[in-house]
Amino acid sequence: MSQDDISHLVLLALFEGGNEYWSSEYLAYGASTLLDRITAGEYVNQRKNGLKLIATLKLLDRDYLQDQVESAGAFVITRKDADWPQRLDDLKAPPVALIGRGLRSTLCALNNSLSIVGTRNPTSYGVRVAGDFAAGAVDRSWSIVSGGAFGIDSAAHRGAILAEGQTIAILGCGVNSVFPSGNDRLFREIVETGVLLSEVLPNVHAIPARFLIRNRLIAAISRATVVVEAAFRSGSLRTARDAAEIFRPVMAVPGPITSPTSDGCHRLIGERTAEIVTSIADFMELVGPLSE
Repeated sequence: MSQDDISHLVLLALFEGGNEYWSSEYLAYGASTLLDRITAGEYVNQRKNGLKLIATLKLLDRDYLQDQVESAGAFVITRKDADWPQRLDDLKAPPVALIGRGLRSTLCALNNSLSIVGTRNPTSYGVRVAGDFAAGAVDRSWSIVSGGAFGIDSAAHRGAILAEGQTIAILGCGVNSVFPSGNDRLFREIVETGVLLSEVLPNVHAIPARFLIRNRLIAAISRATVVVEAAFRSGSLRTARDAAEIFRPVMAVPGPITSPTSDGCHRLIGERTAEIVTSIADFMELVGPLSE
């Protein structure tokens, strides 16, 4: 592992993802120079936590950070790497770096990738639709991105795996501390045929806020997003709006008007945030011209 990779790990240890200020500072100076500026006290008068950052930085064990990655069988991805997912740079607060675990070659499949998201408590209809959409996209040489959660996420990942395609799970925790633990078998299958991605260190545990922060990565990394089932207030709606904000096509699958699990989809359609799709053919008609 290069010294530059280790500098990126230090930044991941210092900052949570989604911070626009520190993302912009990183983009302006790079990892090593930014760490030098923090050490030199450049941010003591600019940021309330300037002194705390210096103290935290002095305590960080770089060998331990490197060992976390290597022990997990993971790898570091930065902007200097040819396989960096460049669509992430469309975000206001792009990630400083990513930690991956699995087949790194899967990152090349992100050129044509579809994010499928939705509720953690789907109906049988939602599970079937998510799986069918994933398999149909794979059959057309697209890869599938989702968040590894129970429900629609899991159905999308499994649909891609059953269709012998590639799938990417973007986590709100470390790649060596996967959540939910009940999906451990699914995560192992993804590692064998695809890749787990995260913007936190491998052993970092999940907290609710990180899932909302990582939703922007799901929205940005793919060419388009489909919401299959979602409640009226749902994290999936956040993903859809994050996607629309950076001009990614957003689609939603309609359901029964009596179904609470479809309220969020109908809301997106009613607000003109999402286009209606009822089949993978609809999806290809809308975004097929974008494929490479």
